[in-house]
Amino acid sequence: MKKRYLLSPGPTPVPEEVLLDMAKPIMHHRTPQFSAVFAECAEGLKKLFATSQPVMMLASSGTGAMEASITNLFSPGETVLVVNGGKFGERRGKIAEAYGLKVEWLSVEWGQAVSVGAVEEAIKKNPAIAAVLTQGSETSTTVAHPIQDLAKLTSGTDRLLIVDGITSVGVMPMPMDEWGIDVVLTGSQKALMLPPGLAFVSLSEKAWKKSEAAKLPKFYFDLAKEKKNLAKDTSSYTPAVSLIHGLRKVLEMMFDEGLENVYKRHESLARAARAGTAAIGLRPLAPEAPANSATGVFTPDGVDGAKLVKDLRDTYGVTFAGGQDQLKGKIVRIAHLGYFDSFDIVIALSALEMALAKTGHDVKMGAGVAAAQAELNKRYGG
Repeated sequence: MKKRYLLSPGPTPVPEEVLLDMAKPIMHHRTPQFSAVFAECAEGLKKLFATSQPVMMLASSGTGAMEASITNLFSPGETVLVVNGGKFGERRGKIAEAYGLKVEWLSVEWGQAVSVGAVEEAIKKNPAIAAVLTQGSETSTTVAHPIQDLAKLTSGTDRLLIVDGITSVGVMPMPMDEWGIDVVLTGSQKALMLPPGLAFVSLSEKAWKKSEAAKLPKFYFDLAKEKKNLAKDTSSYTPAVSLIHGLRKVLEMMFDEGLENVYKRHESLARAARAGTAAIGLRPLAPEAPANSATGVFTPDGVDGAKLVKDLRDTYGVTFAGGQDQLKGKIVRIAHLGYFDSFDIVIALSALEMALAKTGHDVKMGAGVAAAQAELNKRYGG
């Protein structure tokens, strides 16, 4: 027997009580009973997003919400500034290009956060930029971008700030209304502790006003239609019934823990993962602006990261994520978002030490675990 551990940044583990809720008999989606569940989730999502605006629930992956944030807000030929510092920044720009928008690419070295000054300079050079598109955290590079400071550049203007919060919503504070973020989106399979299949998106008043003039084609991802139906405690099309039942339980769990405590837990786990990998002697991928959702580290010289990830999964039963594009075979990524706690980090680091030692790399067994334990014990008064 081999017990398996899912320590990748998506999909992430699902709590047992959430799985049990989703296993209940299917409820028809056009009934008062399901509408009550739907309404409860809608209110909970507003609290999670820290907004007075409705949060639409889409039966799709997070990429569906990315597409919706383009098709509902722009007309052909408009210009958007896309922060491209990883695979998901690249995806945002490709979606915009596919719909005929002019994309100004702001390229950022992988492992670095975008400079607020660089964004400001790009806007000054091209006042036609209608929106800034960025990630809250770039999952492929484990970097956190300075969202609050970016929001200061767009607040009080007609320009929108659109944030892909797929690995930041539920991980770090990102209050939509308080900071003046115009669009926030996320997906179910990250910090929301659900299987893949749900996407969420909320628009500010400024974004809703701009959407009225948008001329890009849309049908399934028509957010104005979703907003009207959400006001009636339902969805435009068939919702992901079981996932929404699970969402109600997830939100209950998060609010019982307290959102501030959720954010503190993620920060503690991230600090422990960074301390542990540093003690092993691994160089961080994002040294200056690390995200609290996942920790990326370079593998030692001579150690193939792709083979290491495969061995961790197949031999040790521990699933990490590797690198993409130019980082393929060079890094490993350890997740700590959603249904993660202290001993998941201990398992991750002990497995990493063992797998590295198996490659012949000089590892002092227990060094990473001890460093993480010291950091984690601060949560318990130690």
